[in-house]
Amino acid sequence: MATGILGLGTSGSAGLSQEFIDKLKEAEKKAKVEPIETKLETWDKELEKFGEIEAKINELFASVKTLDLFNSTGTNAFEQIVANTSGTSAIFEAVDTSLLNEGMTTINVTQLAKRDVYQTEIFTSASDTISSDTNDKISISVGGATAVEFSLNQSYTDLAKAINDTTGLSANIEKVGDSDYRIIIKSTESGTANAFTITPSGTDVLGLSTQANHVQSAQNMQAEVDGIDYDVSSNTITIQGGLNVTAVALGTSTINIEKDNTAIAPALQEFVTKYNELVDLVDAELFNAETPLEDLSSIRMILSTIKDTFFGGYGEDGDLRVFNYGFELDKTGKMSINSTTLGDAVLNNLDELKALFVGTVENKGLGTLLKEKIDEMKFSDGLLSLYGDGMTKRKETLESDKTKATEQIDARYLQLAQQFATYTAIISQMENSFSGLKMMIQQSTSSN
Repeated sequence: MATGILGLGTSGSAGLSQEFIDKLKEAEKKAKVEPIETKLETWDKELEKFGEIEAKINELFASVKTLDLFNSTGTNAFEQIVANTSGTSAIFEAVDTSLLNEGMTTINVTQLAKRDVYQTEIFTSASDTISSDTNDKISISVGGATAVEFSLNQSYTDLAKAINDTTGLSANIEKVGDSDYRIIIKSTESGTANAFTITPSGTDVLGLSTQANHVQSAQNMQAEVDGIDYDVSSNTITIQGGLNVTAVALGTSTINIEKDNTAIAPALQEFVTKYNELVDLVDAELFNAETPLEDLSSIRMILSTIKDTFFGGYGEDGDLRVFNYGFELDKTGKMSINSTTLGDAVLNNLDELKALFVGTVENKGLGTLLKEKIDEMKFSDGLLSLYGDGMTKRKETLESDKTKATEQIDARYLQLAQQFATYTAIISQMENSFSGLKMMIQQSTSSN
């Protein structure tokens, strides 16, 4: 039998507590928010695993650069050279070693290129006016060009600056003694074509017409390179289309250029190592039932693209394949290299090996093509880029869903708390009224 209505007489108002609301709220959060939080935690694990795969792809990308026809950071493994030099008269520097010809080059330097150099007479203060006579001037002609005139009715500092601002000339005030200074005037480039003449007018207060102050005359570099005579303004010449030779002293120097094929095998082994590491990492996720990766089809397609490139046919007729040159595949899918077979290919079939891995513009090799494929994966519509973009959008959606669900639950239970407060007040009033009625009934009963 009921003892009260809506909890009357049973402390019903006390049952409508904040603790009761919090329990209801927590239960709903567990049902609606926690699943989203779990997905966000899985997303973090997916990001970590995808980052590992992307890093391995980048390592493979780095290894294949040495097999790329369009290597922008240097020559590929098939174009390495070794150069042995002798003598101290010249320094050799290759701009692009792929342009160099094998063999020995000899340079015999008989004269070094020099700049034209003049000095003024000594003065003790750079701020002093050189001459008070406005008729005192100098004219300087560089390489036979129209002469430029300079007034000497100015300070040494101002004259040096004016000359220094003239094309083909440099001028500096230099301390040549404890309290002695000179203006040193030089041609900016060496060689007779850059020689200059100084013609004073009025009084030659600077002494520039004195032969002793023409301290160095411009001259060309003269040398013989493999029987060819050179007479040029610069001490640096370029031969073979890519070898810079800089003369630094008189005498004979040689450079002997030879192909260096020792870099090929290590480059191919590094390529295979990085390929195997990527395959192992991806396969571990493809066959893992608990992998955090959501889009396994894209991951499988990335690996498939790399494998298809690796196992394709290359060369002009498409008949060159890695398996013909010492590359072997075991039953687990791991690649290895038979060093004996590869070594024989390097010695006897180097052109074919280069065609296979590097190729030409018309027939790109494995390395060149694979680098392009990985590059494409990173572009805005590439597999790697699309996977990353998809992950970003999924996280944004999950975070939005979590925020929305949390706000809805908070709003719902705030309203419920307000309703409970109202109900509690009503029930409390009714309980107070019921208590008075109950007392009257008890008194009436006892009096009878």
